[in-house]
Amino acid sequence: METKRLKFIKDGFIKIDQLITPEEVDTLRTIYDTLLQDKAKTAHLRSDLAGADNNADRKVERITQIMRPSIIAQELINNSAYKKAEQWAKDLLGEDMELDFDMMINKAPNTNTPTPWHQDAAYWIAMPDKRSASCWIALDKVFEENGCMWFIPKIEGKPILPHKNLPNGGALYCETDSSKALSIPLNPGGCTFHDGFTLHFSQGNTTETQRRALILNFRPKKMIEFEREQGVDHTGERKQRN
Repeated sequence: METKRLKFIKDGFIKIDQLITPEEVDTLRTIYDTLLQDKAKTAHLRSDLAGADNNADRKVERITQIMRPSIIAQELINNSAYKKAEQWAKDLLGEDMELDFDMMINKAPNTNTPTPWHQDAAYWIAMPDKRSASCWIALDKVFEENGCMWFIPKIEGKPILPHKNLPNGGALYCETDSSKALSIPLNPGGCTFHDGFTLHFSQGNTTETQRRALILNFRPKKMIEFEREQGVDHTGERKQRN
């Protein structure tokens, strides 16, 4: 554990080969797919991170994001994945770490739409305590061709880079040197943790199957309270990513 913690502090990310069991993955997939299919119930939390599509005939959401799915599927809060990820966040950054928000991001088959390089902190308000850990859980086998995560090891003291919106809306992006980027393939149930300043990216999905990811973001309890006082609950903010 100490080796993982030191790597997380130094590089800004770590890989965990198996956070949850195949049975736990199956439970999450069932909930996940139900929410993906229910566009009416999730409408106020749902968006396509790919932005506007110039192809008027295309009806498929390319990168579906559902913020705070546990608001609708309340059984998620007590799911073992949430509990295991929270313990990892505490081990990495301190006992005051708690779940701030959860998020589903699905890349549909044959959509080939990348999520551009960005830092999560570019989406967030400024907070005095900047500790954060985002747990990206693979619910499918993920690899470069269907959109696994890529990271650039963090450089100490490097600030948030200037970010822009994609021309057609959707996600934020930034310009960066990606020559040292590392791809992180995962089996179902594996995960990565990264902090808010770590640059990351994922390619589009060029395969015949979907790429489902569940993301859980943790930060200090006092900072969650600070956000809520500012009216930030991660349901109506600028859209998120990956």
